[in-house]
Amino acid sequence: MFWERLYSMCLTKDCKPNTIAKAIGLSTATATKWKNGAIPNGEALKKIADYLDCSVDYLLGRTDNPEVNK
Repeated sequence: MFWERLYSMCLTKDCKPNTIAKAIGLSTATATKWKNGAIPNGEALKKIADYLDCSVDYLLGRTDNPEVNK
């Protein structure tokens, strides 16, 4: 669920997961781990949500509205 939501938001924001990983101080290999099913830790999730201007709950599939509980 996380990867699908992340990738969908990347398409909307015209960016790539690797770009986000670099921007928040992680390696591009980390983005590959996300693609393979890894879920980022809490701090990384917050940074990703901030970068994409969406909620952590949306990225984790807890809501279908990216704007909820930002």
